Amino acid sequence: MLKNKIKENIPVCGLCGREIPDHVPQSKHHLIPRSKGGKKSPVILLHHQCHKEIHSKFSDSALAISYNSVNKLRNSSQLKGFIRWIRKRPPGFLSRTKRPTK
Repeated sequence: MLKNKIKENIPVCGLCGREIPDHVPQSKHHLIPRSKGGKKSPVILLHHQCHKEIHSKFSDSALAISYNSVNKLRNSSQLKGFIRWIRKRPPGFLSRTKRPTK
C-alpha cells in the first residue's frame, strides 16, 4: 500500500509513491495513451524515471487495453520489481531505461 505523503504541497508519484520535489524531472502519464484515443483520459503525475519505465515495458496498445489504471500498473508483474527497487532511491534518481526487445 502506498503512503501519500503530503508535505508542504509536494506532489507524490502515482506509481512509486515517492515525493516529487520541484527540482526533480516529472511528467504526466495518460492512462489511455493519446495515440489510442486517450487525449481526454485521466492523467497521473509521475517521476520521469517511472514514466520511462512504464513505456519501456508496455506498448501503447497494452497500456490502453490492459494497464489503463494506476492499480493495474502497480500490480503488473513487469513493474512490481521496479517499484520495489525505485522506492529505495532518492526522488531525483535517474538511470538508463532498457528498450523493450522486439
